[in-house]
Amino acid sequence: MDNWLLWVKAFHVVADIAWMAGVLYLYRLLVYHKAETEAVVKQRLEVWERKLINAITRPAMVVAWLLGLILIWQQPYLLALPWMRAKLALAVLLTGATQMAIRYHRKLAGDKPVPGEKALRFLNEVPTLLMIGIVILVIVRPG
Repeated sequence: MDNWLLWVKAFHVVADIAWMAGVLYLYRLLVYHKAETEAVVKQRLEVWERKLINAITRPAMVVAWLLGLILIWQQPYLLALPWMRAKLALAVLLTGATQMAIRYHRKLAGDKPVPGEKALRFLNEVPTLLMIGIVILVIVRPG
């Protein structure tokens, strides 16, 4: 692997970590937002959620995807490996979980219905499970 690809891989991992931090914190804020009754606190949570989405979560997700696609473009044989295809499938699901959190933020900001607090707490665990799967696939490289 060329030296510059190692840099791409390193920053891919950094972007992944930032993405995970953002999406996990976003779901936690959504749980607090859903449970909150005071308008002032709800407004503050909306601001925090929006800043988190726009400053960390979405940019990190986009950078992670771009750098990952560069790695695949430079190493196309990776697509033939079962673990990589499984990793990509989990990354697509993680993208969906991120987009769902962003959609719930918009709905809460517009006083539209979202799942209950317990459902949001459950959904908060989905990105963690996807991350565990991705890390295992990348490190163990089964099949």
